This record gives sequence, structure tokens and C-alpha cells, in this order.
Amino acid sequence: MTLTDDFLSCEALVRKTDRDRYLSSLFAPSHVRRHLHALYAFNYEVAKTADTVSQPVMGQIRLQWWRDAVEEIYAGAARNHEVVRALAETVRDHDLPHALFDALIDARENDLDEAPFADWASVEAYADATSGHVMRLAARILGAQSRANEGAGEAGIAYALVGLLRAFPFHASRRRLMLPIAALGDAALSQEQVFSGTMDSKITDVFAQVLRRTRMHWETARKGKIPRAFLPALLPAASVPLYAKIMTRPGFNPFRDSAEIAVHRCQLAMLRAMLRGRI
Repeated sequence: MTLTDDFLSCEALVRKTDRDRYLSSLFAPSHVRRHLHALYAFNYEVAKTADTVSQPVMGQIRLQWWRDAVEEIYAGAARNHEVVRALAETVRDHDLPHALFDALIDARENDLDEAPFADWASVEAYADATSGHVMRLAARILGAQSRANEGAGEAGIAYALVGLLRAFPFHASRRRLMLPIAALGDAALSQEQVFSGTMDSKITDVFAQVLRRTRMHWETARKGKIPRAFLPALLPAASVPLYAKIMTRPGFNPFRDSAEIAVHRCQLAMLRAMLRGRI
């Protein structure tokens, strides 16, 4: 395969598995889109780890593979893997910080831990190191350097939190709780009730808690001044209010009802954000 083929493979993977980030990349200049696709394909490969292994130790081995692959990229080499080869050129062309990749991979080890997050600080640190770092790296590909760091962090946390709610029934089916145990305590909800897959008003209360935190971070991100040239990096967060609206409808049941939004609505939300100059 040629390097062009590698980038095309990354584009196809992102288009299939990460619709919001794929749509956001279409608002970026054409000459950097392939580098965004390489970044997002890398993020997908790392993020899917917990869902593709049967034992935590196998997930740790897989994450170490990616950690080593990134280390080799910065040493001037690239493994025989289409995403790694595309990412290597992306890193070289845009001088992306090694530390952000390491922190992102380290944070994904939380996905392998059966113990839930203890508090909101832990969840938000995880969201910042995963979704936030992806946005920081994307902003650098767009030329922002460190100028979008704060906005990317707030937008990334908001997007990650609403993503955890979207994945709530999937995680529950695997007896995983990716929300803070403190939130369950505030709603007097047990983990076993969550894992049972039975809707309860207490689950509605937990969703309301998460969405309040989501709204707080999203509003903070909106107030930040991000030059329009760098905004495509944050555009996935433009869909946050749409997801929140679905999940706050009367009678919404995450175990029964889809929280997905139509493609055209997502595209319009991103277009409006670009025209406004903020998410």
C-alpha cells in the first residue's frame, strides 16, 4: 500500500465509525483533512480497545502496542500498519506533541478498569485526556498550536460526557459503569439497578446530573474565543445540545430509545457553528 492508500483507509474507517468527527473534518481545509482522518483513526483504534478484548490484560497489551508505535514514530520509524504510517506523516508535518498521545493512551486504561470513577473530577479528567486531547491535536493540525487548548478541553469534556450517556446501555450490558459512583449515590441508584437494564426514575436523575455538567462545560467552551480557522477541531461538540435534547425528552428510556441524531441535523449544527464562529 502507498501512503495515499493509508490515508484513504483512515478516511474510510473514520467515516464508518466516527460520524461526528468525520463530518467536522469536512469543514477543514482540504489539504489537512487527511491528517485529521489519521488522527481520528488512531483515536478510534485506541478507544475500541476495551470493546475488543475479553480480559483487561489483553487490553493493556494492545494499548502498549500503540504506546510503542507512537514512541517509534517520534524516533523516526513507523510500524507496518496503515494508521501508524498515516499518523507518522501527520506527526511530522504538524509537530504534534508526544505527551498528548501518551496521555490519551494512558487515559484509555480506565476503560479496562472494572471499578467505576469515584467522582466528577475523575470523570472529567478522563474526558479531557481523551476527547479533549483529540481536539487539542486536531487544532494543532489546523495551525492553532496551543491557542485552542482551553476551548478544546471544555468542548472535549462536554462531548465526552454526552458520549458516555449515549453509550450508557452498551456499558450497562457489559456491567461497566463509566459514570461517577458519586452520581449514583446522589440519586440513590445502585450499580445493580443500572446493570439490570430496567429503566427507573433514578436513572433519569443521573442523566440530568450528567447533562447539567455537560451544559456547564459546553457553555464555557462557547464563550471562548477560537479563531474560525481552528474551529473545525471543536465542531463535534456542536452536536452536544442535539443529543441532550433527545435524552431530556419526557419518557426517554436509554435502554429502549435511540439517542442518535440525523446526519443532516448534525451537519446543520456544525454549519451554524462555523457561521457564528463558535460551537
